[in-house]
Amino acid sequence: MKKVICIVEDEKDLNELVKRYLEKEGYEVRSYLTFDEASAHTNDDDVHLWILDIMLGDKSGFDLIDEIRAHSPDVPVIFMSARDKEFDRIIGLEKGSDDYITKPFSPKELVLRVNNVMRRTYKDEGARIEVDGYEIDENQRMVFEGSNQIELTTKEFELLMLFVNNKGTAFPRDEILSKVWETNYYGSDRVVDDTLRRLRKKMPNLSIRTIYGFGYRLG
Repeated sequence: MKKVICIVEDEKDLNELVKRYLEKEGYEVRSYLTFDEASAHTNDDDVHLWILDIMLGDKSGFDLIDEIRAHSPDVPVIFMSARDKEFDRIIGLEKGSDDYITKPFSPKELVLRVNNVMRRTYKDEGARIEVDGYEIDENQRMVFEGSNQIELTTKEFELLMLFVNNKGTAFPRDEILSKVWETNYYGSDRVVDDTLRRLRKKMPNLSIRTIYGFGYRLG
């Protein structure tokens, strides 16, 4: 079942842009343009995450998080605002927000932040991650295609999860090397290409793209 995200943003174009990116990521998205529209749904029990603009006419996202927290104290909230002020960040944290992003921002960055908050919040649910027709159980470090388990080595799995957890982000080889093999590896960066080649052979439908002269990207 898809996780539900509610967006509260009075700038219609931005609201729609964020909605499209999150839907492409596989979420069910409900968008509201006003405080009152959103307020009518703060008691909904099937919401997994709220994304709130701080400035909402004569009301604010700070008022809205109070309503959300009164009914659902554990549902994560991300604030977005055109005001990059430490004061706003502190208030947001005091009111129980899980993240804060300043406008203008890349929709891809917001998607990454959403994914990170979702993983932290719902990591104990045991749900598998679905990518390109494969199912990944990160806790058990297992990968499935239908009912068949795909056997991966430790580094193959860690390389896979680097891309899965950062979908859409392009990584150069040296960064992949430092993140997966860490700083104590002194061999050639060709190990990245070799490991990725084996991973692609085992998971041929995986949409890891080669960026010639740079590195690789999933999606």
